[in-house]
Amino acid sequence: MGVNTDTVPSHIAYQKELGGLAFPLASDRWPYAETASKYGIFPPTKHPVPFSNDRAVFVVDGSGHIAWSKVYELKTVPDLEEILAALKNL
Repeated sequence: MGVNTDTVPSHIAYQKELGGLAFPLASDRWPYAETASKYGIFPPTKHPVPFSNDRAVFVVDGSGHIAWSKVYELKTVPDLEEILAALKNL
């Protein structure tokens, strides 16, 4: 699942631009950035675009605990092989 502070219409436009996604997107718009804040990835003054959350991947195990996580620079595409390796370790 992808989660960010963009609006639902923004998510719809993004998915159209990409030709669809194989996973759902959720909006952390209201209350603003509450999920990102709880995961520690909402530094509202860190990025050139104010109030953007960090790009991060969290792998959550069956018990609901974070088994693996990594924060990326905004323009960096997460490494799929790295994420798949973390999933295989569950």
